[in-house]
Amino acid sequence: MVEFRNDYTPSNEELNALNQVAWGFENLDADYSSVLGRSLGHISAFENSELIGFVNVSWDGGKHAFILDTCVAPHLRHRGIGSQMVRLAIELAKDHGAKWLHVDYKPHLEKFYAGCGFNPIKAGLIDLEK
Repeated sequence: MVEFRNDYTPSNEELNALNQVAWGFENLDADYSSVLGRSLGHISAFENSELIGFVNVSWDGGKHAFILDTCVAPHLRHRGIGSQMVRLAIELAKDHGAKWLHVDYKPHLEKFYAGCGFNPIKAGLIDLEK
């Protein structure tokens, strides 16, 4: 059974382990404390007390909130865990007074986010590392 929580701040070790399995991140020493400390909130999913999913809800301090870092452990994908975390993130943003909730995603995730209620829009992006 999966447990969802919005009152839990994952440790660096938990997030590094999840990001490694979910995205293949090689930096297993990343420090997320400054990022999570500025977040509006975040949703964590657990199975047998193991972190198996995460969504960060960032914000601009006003009416705009942003969903970042949505991930679910690969062996548990396609079971509604990500969708439930996004629904909970939407409620979290509403509860904190956000008027707009943004998410950026790659084309293969358009159906997933549309299923969560997001409408595709045009936006711009610059890769500042190039």
